[in-house]
Amino acid sequence: MATHGDSGAHWTPLEITAENGGGTAALLATLEELGDGLAPLLCHAKAIVFRNFRITADRLDPALDRLLPNRLAYVHGNSPRTKVSGVGDNVYTSTEYPPEYTISMHNELSYAHTWPSRLAFFCEVQPGGGGATPVLDGALWLRNLDSEIRDAFADGVCYVQNLHDGMGFGKSWQDTFETDDRAAVEEFLDASGAEWTWKADGGIRVTSRRPAIAQHPVTGTEVWFNQADQWHPAGLGDETAAELATLLPEDEIPQNVTFPDGSPIRAEYVRHIQEVGLAGAVDVDWRRGDLLLIDNMLVAHGRRPFTGSRRVLVAMSG
Repeated sequence: MATHGDSGAHWTPLEITAENGGGTAALLATLEELGDGLAPLLCHAKAIVFRNFRITADRLDPALDRLLPNRLAYVHGNSPRTKVSGVGDNVYTSTEYPPEYTISMHNELSYAHTWPSRLAFFCEVQPGGGGATPVLDGALWLRNLDSEIRDAFADGVCYVQNLHDGMGFGKSWQDTFETDDRAAVEEFLDASGAEWTWKADGGIRVTSRRPAIAQHPVTGTEVWFNQADQWHPAGLGDETAAELATLLPEDEIPQNVTFPDGSPIRAEYVRHIQEVGLAGAVDVDWRRGDLLLIDNMLVAHGRRPFTGSRRVLVAMSG
């Protein structure tokens, strides 16, 4: 295998490139060679791209077993995605947002009480054009934010979800929690420290107070770690936010965010956070059969718009 990556001057993911044609056996041999060294390597590199191994979805499962020792279900996730059958446990489409939109930088489930430590993305169908997965050093994101914003978010944020019962905007509570058992949802939310209320229409309102900045448990690095810009109506863009406001009152939109005391987050803060994040990101362009492994605290990710077909799968581990 050949490797290259961060030179020190400008962070980029580490790339491990297959030699002699690649294949699943070659990738498994590479991971076997790394062994217990994969964890410290990922902490140092923050993201690793496995190039030219040319594995296929039907041979993905044993590789994910090595990359993600404890694969998690996408419970409490707010992104539109589908669980994929025939490729192993808890593998999902990475997103089903329309291809013409950029998905801003974020860390998976950073609004939840627990989150995946690692994510693995797999390119099953190479995009026709565009469609890169941008990745961003979370410490750089924090450092590049205006000091006024860092200070404003020092006490964290409050996320509000309105999850419908099967008909409405956004995801239903059944899809979000991967169950139709109300008691299971209540048990999950109680354990998470969230406040919740069942609504007369069968939906549920969930309120969660979370930090905006987090410290990596191994490296001690402080990173920007929240999804305030994605939950705030201003993060949707002016036209979409205005249209949503005509359809639903503010306290009924599928998701929203405030400061912990309930005071509003200024729209210009949201735009600054998104702009700084995307400006500092490094694009990982996809080729069929590539894998991207990231530390979900040290690195944020997003998606560039694309044309043609694109199918990227994702799995995650605790």
